Amino acid sequence: MRMFERYTEKARRVIFFARYEASNYGSPYIESEHVLLGLLREDHALANRLGNRRIVEPEIRAEIETRITRREPFSTSVEVPLSGECKSVLKFAADAAEKFGHRWVGTEHLLLGILRADTSLAAQVLASRGLKPEHIQEQIAKAPGAPYGAAVTTSAQVTLESFLAGLKSLKSEQLIDYFAKNAECIDASGQRWNREELWKGFDKLFAHYAKKNTSYTIETVLAATRELFVATVLWKNALLASEERVWMHHMTTVLLVESGWKILFLQVTAVVPTASAPD
Repeated sequence: MRMFERYTEKARRVIFFARYEASNYGSPYIESEHVLLGLLREDHALANRLGNRRIVEPEIRAEIETRITRREPFSTSVEVPLSGECKSVLKFAADAAEKFGHRWVGTEHLLLGILRADTSLAAQVLASRGLKPEHIQEQIAKAPGAPYGAAVTTSAQVTLESFLAGLKSLKSEQLIDYFAKNAECIDASGQRWNREELWKGFDKLFAHYAKKNTSYTIETVLAATRELFVATVLWKNALLASEERVWMHHMTTVLLVESGWKILFLQVTAVVPTASAPD
């Protein structure tokens, strides 16, 4: 989901684990308590480190289980939406990151977001153990600069992955927003497209990559800074069910930060398979 683009890798895993907890308890929504359990699972020392309290995951889980209705578990493949309360937690977390001038939303911001949603079950469980949002906020402010730059590759790659996957499922009007205002694309024939031309001919240009039998792999990350991300993608499309004939394209992508990561440049090069040696 694009709303998690600014999340560090650890913070995104918290959401993944929260999704798992919701299905494990048979909940129709991802609730604040699921985020808390996901947080303790991913960064179990966080609350103790910032709150100077002894927070033990089994005790937290046991208390939560006494205060919720447990239903039949279901498959993790079933889509589970965020509850309104959970959305508030994530909004508070994003607001906290902004307040501290942090580009990325980390686990510490999620903890503070939970505590800020003070009527939630998760906040009540933590508050009963002495954790207060003011104290957590103070500890975050005192902490040395976190290695947010290390999350650049992850965040930019999530954007790129979303675009590549979206070629199979999203409409052109949903995908054009992935491109920067001054974006350029050079297709496999060498034709150059600006953003306006991309918009007008999007479906035609990317038709090959929308087919069901196409697959892609992000091969190499060539550069990853706070402002720039460069990677190569290999696309393959079996022309026949037997896969005796296959076309392949290399797609070189350059992303930069423009109110989120955006594609600045994209160049497609046809790959000519090497002829196999005769027997």
